[in-house]
Amino acid sequence: MMTLYLSIKETAEYLSCSTAYVESLIQQKKIRAMFDGENYLINKDQFDTHLKQLEKYKELVEELRNEPVPEDIDIKDED
Repeated sequence: MMTLYLSIKETAEYLSCSTAYVESLIQQKKIRAMFDGENYLINKDQFDTHLKQLEKYKELVEELRNEPVPEDIDIKDED
C-alpha cells in the first residue's frame, strides 16, 4: 500500500477547510505532519478513519430524518 503525502493546500482541499486551519491543526499536533525543510507533508491515510466515521454518521442522520414520526398513543384530545 503506497502512502500518499499531501501539502497543506492539498490537505485543506481534501478536508474542505482553509489552509490556516490545517496549519493550526499541525501546530496543535492534532494532525501528524513531517517538515522536509521547506514544506509540511501530511500523510493522507490518517484521515481515512475519520472520514469513514463521518460518512457513517451522515447516513445515520439521513435514516433518522427519513423515518416517519409515530403517533404518540398517550396524546389525548381533550378539547
